[in-house]
Amino acid sequence: MSGFVHRFEPGDLPPLLLLHGTGADENDLIPLGRMIAPGRALLSPRGKVLENGMPRFFRRFSEGVFDQKDLEFRTAELADFLREAAVQYDFAPLSLIALGYSNGANIAASLLLRRPEALAGAMLLRAMLPFEPTELPDLTGKPIFLSSGDRDPIIPPENSKRLADTLTQAGAKVHHNRHSGGHGLEAREIELATAWFREVTGG
Repeated sequence: MSGFVHRFEPGDLPPLLLLHGTGADENDLIPLGRMIAPGRALLSPRGKVLENGMPRFFRRFSEGVFDQKDLEFRTAELADFLREAAVQYDFAPLSLIALGYSNGANIAASLLLRRPEALAGAMLLRAMLPFEPTELPDLTGKPIFLSSGDRDPIIPPENSKRLADTLTQAGAKVHHNRHSGGHGLEAREIELATAWFREVTGG
């Protein structure tokens, strides 16, 4: 399916889409997915771009400077994979909620802005605005959990705020959790993401 190495774990409920950070793979977010969404299927693709041997979902020129042509291409490629996966694994294509970290959160944000039909909502952990959209999509009512650290050395707080503002302007229902941490994930925000997920999915 679109050439993505991936892992699929069946479950009683529609899948949670897991999108890893730079240097990780399709296995890394599985434990977190099980913690946040017990009982749900898990769909976890591996990014197809290699940066010094480390998997990513799209190319960048330097830290925070993205190859926009590649980002656009990889976003479309991932959206096509999700559509094919819905057929292969028999789930509703509009039922996916993404859980993305760092690079994975950024391509999830790009999916929301470029291919909004691909996701029902998202948990974006350490995401930034991946590009400046010339036209906003209709994200009316889509639930978004965005979590950012005020001491993140990679993503300035103002960039995460721009993403939150952009998604809100597009109609999404954004919950932006800001805390004093850095780029690494913290136990408290995982608790908040879990509570948010259960609230928006009904369990």
